[in-house]
Amino acid sequence: MFERLEVVPAYKTVCEAIEREIMSGRLGPGDQLPTETELAEQFGLTRHTVREGLRILEQGGLVGREAGRRLFVKQPHYAELAPRASRALVMQRVTFIELWEVSMSLEPSAAARAAGTATPAQIKQLEDNLRETEAALEAGRSVVQLDVAFHTLVAEIAGNKALLLAREPVSQLFYPALSKLFAHPQNREKGPRRLVEAHRHIIAAIKAHDVGEAETWMRRHIADFRRGYDSCAFDLNEPVEQGTLDEGR
Repeated sequence: MFERLEVVPAYKTVCEAIEREIMSGRLGPGDQLPTETELAEQFGLTRHTVREGLRILEQGGLVGREAGRRLFVKQPHYAELAPRASRALVMQRVTFIELWEVSMSLEPSAAARAAGTATPAQIKQLEDNLRETEAALEAGRSVVQLDVAFHTLVAEIAGNKALLLAREPVSQLFYPALSKLFAHPQNREKGPRRLVEAHRHIIAAIKAHDVGEAETWMRRHIADFRRGYDSCAFDLNEPVEQGTLDEGR
């Protein structure tokens, strides 16, 4: 007997055809796509169908539009790609401890690479972040946003695109948990201060281009996060929830 054939909707065919051109390099970042009318003629479909296919590509960050311009091919930023992966992690009921284990691999690696490649301008960015974090701490404001920015800076300085893409979905779920940790009475005072101290040592190691020291201090920093959770008796095996960095403000 014949198996049932799966009929792919026409708009998906449009999306997949254009995506193949982009992924093959035949269409590169900045290249304009044909108009909807031109694409409809080429595919032999209605403009409405073509528009639906383009909408999927736009949502995925592969194409974009500026005022007065046709759609053009984009190179998606890692931060644009991360939310979908973060949602997938939540749906898989990934736990805090699983995220922490991944961070214990990625963050020290990023710090080590950053120590080997950091420029004076990049080190200044880290030092500026530290000063802002210290000021926020003294003013009694949340340091969560600045901590997220610090770790992102370190990863960007590391200069490894695969690392950036791998860590961002995890960080979007992992770091909002700082809000929960720093809100606990037992950790409200010491937690942010230990965070600032760790950042200070990591920056010093990166500035000195000391790869081993940068990796060691980042490892201590991430390990300290788990110790804080343990001391507050939080359930490390509880599935994470979709969070927002706004919670830390």
